[in-house]
Amino acid sequence: MAILVNEKTRVLVQGITGRTGAFGTRAMLEYGTKVVAGVTPGRRGENVWGVPVFNTVKEAIDEVGPIDLSVTFVPAPQVKDAVIEALEAGIKTIVVPAERVPLHDILAMVGRAKALNARIIGPGSLGLISPGKASVGWIGGARELIEDSFRPGDIGVISRSGGGVTTICWLLSQAGLGISTAVHVGTEPVVGTTGAELLREFQKDDETHAVVVFGEVGGLMELEMAEIMRKGEYEKPIVFYIAGRMLPSGMRFSHASAIIERRSDTAEYKEKLLEEAGGFIAKRPMEIAEIVKKILRR
Repeated sequence: MAILVNEKTRVLVQGITGRTGAFGTRAMLEYGTKVVAGVTPGRRGENVWGVPVFNTVKEAIDEVGPIDLSVTFVPAPQVKDAVIEALEAGIKTIVVPAERVPLHDILAMVGRAKALNARIIGPGSLGLISPGKASVGWIGGARELIEDSFRPGDIGVISRSGGGVTTICWLLSQAGLGISTAVHVGTEPVVGTTGAELLREFQKDDETHAVVVFGEVGGLMELEMAEIMRKGEYEKPIVFYIAGRMLPSGMRFSHASAIIERRSDTAEYKEKLLEEAGGFIAKRPMEIAEIVKKILRR
Protein backbone atom coordinates (compact mmCIF):
# COMPACT_ATOMS: atom_id res chain seq x y z
CA MET A 1 0.00 0.00 0.00
CA ALA A 2 0.93 3.67 0.31
CA ILE A 3 -0.51 6.88 1.71
CA LEU A 4 -2.06 9.81 -0.19
CA VAL A 5 -1.08 8.69 -3.70
CA ASN A 6 -0.91 5.41 -5.61
CA GLU A 7 -1.18 4.04 -9.15
CA LYS A 8 -4.95 4.64 -9.18
CA THR A 9 -4.84 8.29 -8.07
CA ARG A 10 -6.35 10.58 -10.70
CA VAL A 11 -4.30 13.77 -10.88
CA LEU A 12 -5.12 17.23 -12.26
CA VAL A 13 -2.47 19.90 -12.94
CA GLN A 14 -3.41 23.55 -12.44
CA GLY A 15 -1.19 25.82 -14.50
CA ILE A 16 -0.37 22.98 -16.88
CA THR A 17 0.47 25.17 -19.89
CA GLY A 18 3.15 27.17 -18.06
CA ARG A 19 6.81 26.19 -18.25
CA THR A 20 6.90 24.66 -14.78
CA GLY A 21 3.50 23.03 -15.17
CA ALA A 22 4.45 21.40 -18.48
CA PHE A 23 7.80 20.22 -17.11
CA GLY A 24 6.21 18.78 -13.97
CA THR A 25 3.47 17.11 -15.96
CA ARG A 26 5.97 15.38 -18.23
CA ALA A 27 7.98 14.11 -15.25
CA MET A 28 4.86 12.73 -13.58
CA LEU A 29 3.63 11.05 -16.77
CA GLU A 30 7.03 9.47 -17.39
CA TYR A 31 6.92 7.95 -13.92
CA GLY A 32 3.48 6.49 -14.59
CA THR A 33 1.35 8.93 -12.62
CA LYS A 34 -2.26 9.05 -13.82
CA VAL A 35 -2.45 12.69 -14.93
CA VAL A 36 -5.90 12.95 -16.50
CA ALA A 37 -6.46 16.69 -16.99
CA GLY A 38 -4.95 20.15 -16.76
CA VAL A 39 -6.34 23.62 -16.19
CA THR A 40 -5.27 27.02 -17.51
CA PRO A 41 -7.97 29.69 -17.89
CA GLY A 42 -8.59 30.55 -21.56
CA ARG A 43 -6.67 27.52 -22.91
CA ARG A 44 -9.46 24.95 -23.26
CA GLY A 45 -8.98 22.60 -26.18
CA GLU A 46 -5.19 22.47 -26.02
CA ASN A 47 -3.21 19.54 -24.67
CA VAL A 48 0.12 19.18 -22.88
CA TRP A 49 1.94 15.86 -23.45
CA GLY A 50 -1.41 14.39 -24.43
CA VAL A 51 -3.23 15.69 -21.33
CA PRO A 52 -6.38 17.72 -22.21
CA VAL A 53 -6.53 21.32 -20.97
CA PHE A 54 -9.66 22.98 -19.59
CA ASN A 55 -10.55 26.50 -18.44
CA THR A 56 -11.69 25.58 -14.92
CA VAL A 57 -11.40 22.71 -12.45
CA LYS A 58 -15.15 22.09 -12.52
CA GLU A 59 -15.09 21.93 -16.32
CA ALA A 60 -12.27 19.38 -16.16
CA ILE A 61 -14.18 17.21 -13.69
CA ASP A 62 -17.35 17.42 -15.78
CA GLU A 63 -15.40 16.21 -18.83
CA VAL A 64 -12.98 13.58 -17.47
CA GLY A 65 -14.67 12.46 -14.26
CA PRO A 66 -13.61 12.52 -10.60
CA ILE A 67 -10.21 13.94 -9.61
CA ASP A 68 -8.42 12.72 -6.48
CA LEU A 69 -5.51 15.14 -6.32
CA SER A 70 -4.48 18.48 -7.84
CA VAL A 71 -0.99 19.94 -8.22
CA THR A 72 -0.93 23.74 -8.39
CA PHE A 73 1.96 24.79 -10.62
CA VAL A 74 1.05 28.46 -10.32
CA PRO A 75 2.93 31.51 -8.93
CA ALA A 76 2.60 32.31 -5.23
CA PRO A 77 0.21 35.29 -5.67
CA GLN A 78 -2.25 33.04 -7.55
CA VAL A 79 -2.00 30.01 -5.27
CA LYS A 80 -4.91 30.84 -2.98
CA ASP A 81 -7.39 31.22 -5.83
CA ALA A 82 -6.20 28.01 -7.48
CA VAL A 83 -6.39 26.00 -4.25
CA ILE A 84 -9.80 27.35 -3.27
CA GLU A 85 -11.12 26.56 -6.76
CA ALA A 86 -9.90 22.96 -6.47
CA LEU A 87 -11.30 22.58 -2.95
CA GLU A 88 -14.69 23.99 -3.93
CA ALA A 89 -14.81 21.56 -6.86
CA GLY A 90 -14.48 18.67 -4.40
CA ILE A 91 -10.82 17.67 -4.75
CA LYS A 92 -9.57 16.31 -1.43
CA THR A 93 -5.78 16.54 -1.78
CA ILE A 94 -3.95 19.60 -3.12
CA VAL A 95 -0.17 19.73 -3.55
CA VAL A 96 1.28 23.26 -3.52
CA PRO A 97 4.88 23.60 -4.78
CA ALA A 98 5.03 27.43 -4.70
CA GLU A 99 7.14 29.12 -2.02
CA ARG A 100 6.71 32.56 -0.41
CA VAL A 101 2.95 32.32 -0.39
CA PRO A 102 1.53 35.17 1.76
CA LEU A 103 0.76 33.94 5.27
CA HIS A 104 -2.82 35.21 5.23
CA ASP A 105 -3.39 33.27 1.99
CA ILE A 106 -2.02 30.09 3.58
CA LEU A 107 -4.28 30.47 6.60
CA ALA A 108 -7.30 31.01 4.36
CA MET A 109 -6.48 27.91 2.27
CA VAL A 110 -5.82 25.68 5.26
CA GLY A 111 -8.98 26.85 7.00
CA ARG A 112 -11.10 26.13 3.93
CA ALA A 113 -9.46 22.71 3.46
CA LYS A 114 -10.23 21.72 7.03
CA ALA A 115 -13.84 22.86 6.66
CA LEU A 116 -14.19 20.64 3.59
CA ASN A 117 -12.32 17.68 5.12
CA ALA A 118 -9.58 18.04 2.52
CA ARG A 119 -5.79 18.14 2.72
CA ILE A 120 -3.11 20.56 1.47
CA ILE A 121 0.50 19.41 1.09
CA GLY A 122 2.72 22.51 1.25
CA PRO A 123 3.09 25.33 0.36
CA GLY A 124 6.70 24.98 -0.68
CA SER A 125 6.41 21.20 -1.14
CA LEU A 126 8.40 19.26 -3.72
CA GLY A 127 5.56 16.78 -3.56
CA LEU A 128 5.25 13.12 -2.67
CA ILE A 129 6.04 9.75 -4.15
CA SER A 130 4.89 6.19 -3.64
CA PRO A 131 7.73 4.36 -5.43
CA GLY A 132 6.65 2.12 -8.26
CA LYS A 133 3.16 3.62 -8.15
CA ALA A 134 3.06 7.40 -8.66
CA SER A 135 4.99 10.61 -8.17
CA VAL A 136 3.37 14.02 -7.66
CA GLY A 137 5.08 17.41 -7.97
CA TRP A 138 8.81 17.96 -8.42
CA ILE A 139 10.05 15.21 -6.16
CA GLY A 140 12.94 13.07 -7.36
CA GLY A 141 13.76 14.82 -10.63
CA ALA A 142 14.47 12.80 -13.77
CA ARG A 143 13.16 9.23 -13.94
CA GLU A 144 16.59 7.60 -13.75
CA LEU A 145 17.31 9.54 -10.56
CA ILE A 146 13.95 8.60 -9.08
CA GLU A 147 14.53 4.91 -9.75
CA ASP A 148 17.94 5.07 -8.09
CA SER A 149 16.79 6.98 -5.01
CA PHE A 150 13.19 5.84 -4.45
CA ARG A 151 12.88 2.07 -4.40
CA PRO A 152 9.60 0.41 -3.36
CA GLY A 153 9.45 -0.90 0.19
CA ASP A 154 7.91 -0.49 3.62
CA ILE A 155 9.59 2.60 5.11
CA GLY A 156 7.64 5.86 5.22
CA VAL A 157 9.60 9.11 4.93
CA ILE A 158 8.58 12.58 6.12
CA SER A 159 10.84 15.56 5.49
CA ARG A 160 10.84 19.28 6.16
CA SER A 161 13.66 19.62 3.62
CA GLY A 162 13.29 19.15 -0.13
CA GLY A 163 16.86 17.97 -0.52
CA GLY A 164 16.56 15.95 2.67
CA VAL A 165 13.72 13.78 1.39
CA THR A 166 15.80 12.62 -1.60
CA THR A 167 18.91 12.14 0.54
CA ILE A 168 17.12 9.97 3.09
CA CYS A 169 15.38 7.87 0.45
CA TRP A 170 18.65 7.38 -1.45
CA LEU A 171 20.43 6.25 1.72
CA LEU A 172 17.66 3.79 2.55
CA SER A 173 17.51 2.48 -1.02
CA GLN A 174 21.28 2.02 -1.24
CA ALA A 175 21.14 0.01 2.00
CA GLY A 176 18.66 -2.41 0.47
CA LEU A 177 15.59 -0.89 2.10
CA GLY A 178 12.66 0.66 0.27
CA ILE A 179 10.03 3.37 0.56
CA SER A 180 6.25 3.05 0.91
CA THR A 181 5.59 6.80 0.53
CA ALA A 182 7.86 9.83 0.93
CA VAL A 183 6.36 13.27 1.60
CA HIS A 184 7.97 16.71 1.63
CA VAL A 185 5.72 18.69 3.96
CA GLY A 186 6.83 22.08 2.64
CA THR A 187 9.11 24.95 3.54
CA GLU A 188 6.73 27.65 4.75
CA PRO A 189 6.35 28.56 8.45
CA VAL A 190 2.74 27.29 8.22
CA VAL A 191 1.92 24.23 6.11
CA GLY A 192 -1.34 22.52 5.33
CA THR A 193 -0.46 19.03 6.55
CA THR A 194 1.72 18.52 9.61
CA GLY A 195 4.19 15.75 10.28
CA ALA A 196 1.94 14.50 13.07
CA GLU A 197 -0.98 14.16 10.65
CA LEU A 198 1.22 12.17 8.28
CA LEU A 199 2.30 9.87 11.11
CA ARG A 200 -1.36 9.03 11.72
CA GLU A 201 -1.68 8.09 8.03
CA PHE A 202 1.40 5.86 8.19
CA GLN A 203 0.07 4.24 11.37
CA LYS A 204 -3.02 3.14 9.42
CA ASP A 205 -1.00 1.80 6.47
CA ASP A 206 -0.46 -1.95 6.98
CA GLU A 207 2.46 -2.02 4.54
CA THR A 208 4.46 0.76 6.24
CA HIS A 209 6.51 -0.90 8.99
CA ALA A 210 8.64 2.06 10.10
CA VAL A 211 9.04 5.79 9.43
CA VAL A 212 12.10 8.01 9.01
CA VAL A 213 11.82 11.76 9.64
CA PHE A 214 14.22 14.40 8.34
CA GLY A 215 13.61 17.22 10.78
CA GLU A 216 15.20 20.60 11.36
CA VAL A 217 15.78 23.07 14.13
CA GLY A 218 12.95 25.53 14.67
CA GLY A 219 9.25 25.00 14.24
CA LEU A 220 6.82 22.65 15.96
CA MET A 221 6.74 19.60 13.67
CA GLU A 222 8.90 17.32 15.80
CA LEU A 223 7.29 18.50 19.04
CA GLU A 224 3.84 17.65 17.67
CA MET A 225 5.10 14.25 16.58
CA ALA A 226 6.45 13.55 20.06
CA GLU A 227 3.06 14.45 21.51
CA ILE A 228 1.06 12.00 19.40
CA MET A 229 3.66 9.31 20.05
CA ARG A 230 3.19 9.82 23.79
CA LYS A 231 -0.57 9.56 23.30
CA GLY A 232 -0.19 6.24 21.47
CA GLU A 233 -1.57 7.59 18.19
CA TYR A 234 1.60 6.46 16.44
CA GLU A 235 3.24 3.23 17.65
CA LYS A 236 5.47 1.93 14.83
CA PRO A 237 9.28 2.26 14.91
CA ILE A 238 10.47 5.75 13.98
CA VAL A 239 13.91 7.27 13.38
CA PHE A 240 14.64 11.00 13.49
CA TYR A 241 17.48 13.06 12.10
CA ILE A 242 17.44 16.74 13.12
CA ALA A 243 19.44 19.00 10.81
CA GLY A 244 20.97 22.32 11.90
CA ARG A 245 22.57 21.13 15.13
CA MET A 246 25.39 23.68 14.97
CA LEU A 247 23.23 26.62 13.95
CA PRO A 248 23.70 29.73 16.14
CA SER A 249 20.62 31.20 17.79
CA GLY A 250 18.78 33.66 15.52
CA MET A 251 20.29 32.44 12.25
CA ARG A 252 17.92 31.03 9.64
CA PHE A 253 18.71 27.54 8.33
CA SER A 254 17.65 26.89 4.74
CA HIS A 255 14.19 28.48 4.98
CA ALA A 256 12.06 30.70 7.16
CA SER A 257 10.65 28.04 9.48
CA ALA A 258 14.07 26.67 10.48
CA ILE A 259 15.43 29.15 12.99
CA ILE A 260 16.43 28.81 16.64
CA GLU A 261 14.53 31.42 18.63
CA ARG A 262 13.99 29.54 21.89
CA ARG A 263 15.24 26.46 23.71
CA SER A 264 12.51 24.25 22.25
CA ASP A 265 13.80 25.04 18.73
CA THR A 266 17.17 23.35 19.28
CA ALA A 267 18.12 19.91 18.00
CA GLU A 268 19.10 18.79 21.51
CA TYR A 269 15.72 19.68 23.00
CA LYS A 270 13.78 18.00 20.20
CA GLU A 271 15.90 14.86 20.32
CA LYS A 272 15.33 14.53 24.07
CA LEU A 273 11.55 14.76 23.69
CA LEU A 274 11.51 12.34 20.76
CA GLU A 275 13.63 9.76 22.56
CA GLU A 276 11.44 10.01 25.65
CA ALA A 277 8.42 9.39 23.39
CA GLY A 278 10.01 6.23 21.99
CA GLY A 279 11.80 7.49 18.89
CA PHE A 280 15.32 6.61 17.75
CA ILE A 281 17.82 9.37 16.98
CA ALA A 282 20.43 9.43 14.20
CA LYS A 283 23.17 12.01 14.75
CA ARG A 284 24.28 11.78 11.12
CA PRO A 285 22.32 10.90 7.96
CA MET A 286 24.63 7.95 7.27
CA GLU A 287 23.42 6.30 10.50
CA ILE A 288 19.76 6.22 9.52
CA ALA A 289 19.66 3.04 7.43
CA GLU A 290 21.79 1.17 9.98
CA ILE A 291 19.38 2.10 12.79
CA VAL A 292 16.34 1.12 10.70
CA LYS A 293 17.86 -2.27 9.87
CA LYS A 294 18.67 -2.90 13.51
CA ILE A 295 15.16 -2.00 14.64
CA LEU A 296 13.53 -4.20 11.97
CA ARG A 297 16.20 -6.92 12.40
CA ARG A 298 17.25 -6.97 8.77
